[in-house]
Amino acid sequence: MSAWDVTPPEAMAAAKGQEHDMRSSIPESSDDRFPVKAQASGRPRSVPDIMGPQNLLRPGPFPEAVPVTDIKTEKEEMQEKQHPGGKVEQVLSDGRTIVTFPNGTRKEISADKKNVLIRFFNGDVKKIKPDQKVVYYYADAQTTHITYPDGMEIVQFPNNQTEKFYPDGSKETVFPDGTVTWLKNGCEKTVFPDGTTVNVKRNGDKTIMFSNGQKEIHTARFKRREFLDGTVRTVYCSGCQETKYASGRVKVKDESGNIILDWK
Repeated sequence: MSAWDVTPPEAMAAAKGQEHDMRSSIPESSDDRFPVKAQASGRPRSVPDIMGPQNLLRPGPFPEAVPVTDIKTEKEEMQEKQHPGGKVEQVLSDGRTIVTFPNGTRKEISADKKNVLIRFFNGDVKKIKPDQKVVYYYADAQTTHITYPDGMEIVQFPNNQTEKFYPDGSKETVFPDGTVTWLKNGCEKTVFPDGTTVNVKRNGDKTIMFSNGQKEIHTARFKRREFLDGTVRTVYCSGCQETKYASGRVKVKDESGNIILDWK
């Protein structure tokens, strides 16, 4: 008995006897298993003691370590070139080229050189597509300007107004309320949502076709209104007014509104 052993010899003998009785009471061929808490070792008999002394030094099937050479950072996959003036050119592993200018402008070119994206220092963005379509976004005005290879241009405003400029010099404007205006060869045509159409000639003469079928003509000499019943009313630049009825009656008033002719 060691000087450090505080367990009485009788208690130790009794404990060994109880352990022998417990082991002998379990048949070797029995399929029954005690609950985990009932096992002397604190776990099921069917589970090997991997923490036992016989297994502590046994090498296990550890996963293979990843070679350091297989781990590549983005910097290792990028070629960088410094240009005079502070411009930096970077070529990535996927073939893209990124050019950063001293003022903060950043230009990105795809590997096939067909897509170009430029982010300017002031927030503007310019995109060049493979079909040579150019999309420019003005950050301050929140306006997009699109230029097509055939020369057509489209300007989109933040209020949903759109302007189209065609190669022949004509212009089309679509307003937020649905009104559409065309300008071509000095002439203007406007179509309103209710169907009213206004045509303006180069000399300024204007023809208005109302949605109800009435027609109005404005010239430098007069304004004329044609009603559905055949009545035609003309107001001249002098202020005189002439009304012709479908029945053939003609009424004329002077600039003061006095009737000077009423021919029936």
